[in-house]
Amino acid sequence: MKIHQFLEHHGIARNPFAEEDAQTDPVFKDHCILSTYHPTWDKVYGDPAEPATSIVFGQKGSGKTAMRLQLARHLEQYNQQRPEARVYVIHYDDFNPFLDRFRDRLHGRHRRADRVLTQWKLWDHMDAILSLGVTALVDRILEVRRPSQAANGQVSHEALANLDRHQARDLLLLAACYDQSMDEPFGQRWHRLRRKLHFSNWLAHWDLALGCAVTLLLLIAGIWVGVASDPAWVLRLWYVFALVLLAGWAPWLWRLAKNFWRARGILGRMRVGIHATGPLCRVLMQFRGGDLSSQPLPNKDSTDDRYELLMKFQGVLEALGFAGIIVLVDRVDEPHLINGSAELMKALVWPMLDNKFLKHPGMGVKLMLPIELTRFVEREERDFYQRARLDKQNMIASFQWSGEALYDVANARIRACALPQSAPTLRDLLVPELTDQRLIESLRSLRVPRHLFKFLYRLIVDHCAAYTDDVPQWRVSTERWEATLALYLRDQDSFDRGLGAG
Repeated sequence: MKIHQFLEHHGIARNPFAEEDAQTDPVFKDHCILSTYHPTWDKVYGDPAEPATSIVFGQKGSGKTAMRLQLARHLEQYNQQRPEARVYVIHYDDFNPFLDRFRDRLHGRHRRADRVLTQWKLWDHMDAILSLGVTALVDRILEVRRPSQAANGQVSHEALANLDRHQARDLLLLAACYDQSMDEPFGQRWHRLRRKLHFSNWLAHWDLALGCAVTLLLLIAGIWVGVASDPAWVLRLWYVFALVLLAGWAPWLWRLAKNFWRARGILGRMRVGIHATGPLCRVLMQFRGGDLSSQPLPNKDSTDDRYELLMKFQGVLEALGFAGIIVLVDRVDEPHLINGSAELMKALVWPMLDNKFLKHPGMGVKLMLPIELTRFVEREERDFYQRARLDKQNMIASFQWSGEALYDVANARIRACALPQSAPTLRDLLVPELTDQRLIESLRSLRVPRHLFKFLYRLIVDHCAAYTDDVPQWRVSTERWEATLALYLRDQDSFDRGLGAG
């Protein structure tokens, strides 16, 4: 008996349970993302007009990534409805590039995974988040199309005109430090952004013009003296010419030296970036001395300047029509440097659990964390709780699903895959002898949506394999349900103990 025949008999066009990962699940993305919610949805989503932090601890397959995608889709709709007060969304869910760059700056035994992450600090997270946010904003201003930009909408020319000179300077300085695009050369992209912002910088080159003018005048004077005087007199003027030439170039050389060491300081402390000293120094030379004096830069091992840079970024975004920032954090167990280790996940995540950062005005951080980290939370001392203030972070200690909620999820997916004019349910696929009470109890034992999908997919496959096309059976028997469930729960237990693939 073929699976598609069984499904079509019940008015289902495709297998609703073939996918397991929300990232690549078309049924979820096309149908269920706006209609199927976990009971804690309202607490996690909150009110985008007042961005707030939420921390969710959940098992593998419980729907953390699905909730992140739902948050992004709903925030996209929110932005479409309120173009004058949008929320800027940053997806902080791919840690590999930042961890790789961070590790490349270390040497010897410090490159071991456990030692790398012990040196990872809150300001490294802030640098990574600013890198993602600034790079995406520059992409939008320069009209570089990327699929991940949909949630934030467009940046219009009228909005760019709202930036005053100081805000344009702030954006250019943020781009100098944090724009990590590899689509085109760094300097070329920065100059394109400067022209787009109509930021005039010709006064920044007065010292270069002075040096060139002095060189030209000395060359003319040298030729004239050489023609009008004897060679001995020219040789006696050589030292005078050299001193005047050095004096003419001294302001430019002094500014070059300062910007060189400024660039070295940024690259030495901003450990998740990809820039080199030369290109960054050349970009810094495009600013007047007054534009850089007293400005915060990521050139210290502290969060103070990062908070100031974050506030400057928020100021730029506010002028462009973004009233707040939402950072979506997910997949902390997937980086190859962590490889699923709970201790390494803790080393990566714990610096972020800082109340000052999580409660930063105008910013909300949505952390989707593995359930394994809760045991570390329970073991922490008073200092940790005072610093993190988890009681103020909308924390969900366990992202659990009831049997009834899983039943609704299964029905929502079946309806999403239904043929026109059909309204099948999970109950229609089963014999009446399987009671509703037993059905809910069975689904409760599966705990999370991923196990639900795997079990129902295996159930349909096992049922269809037990009958021929000539003698089909259109409902799953109680015996088949119980046998498949027992085998699946055994495999699930092996997976929980780390002895199976799940």
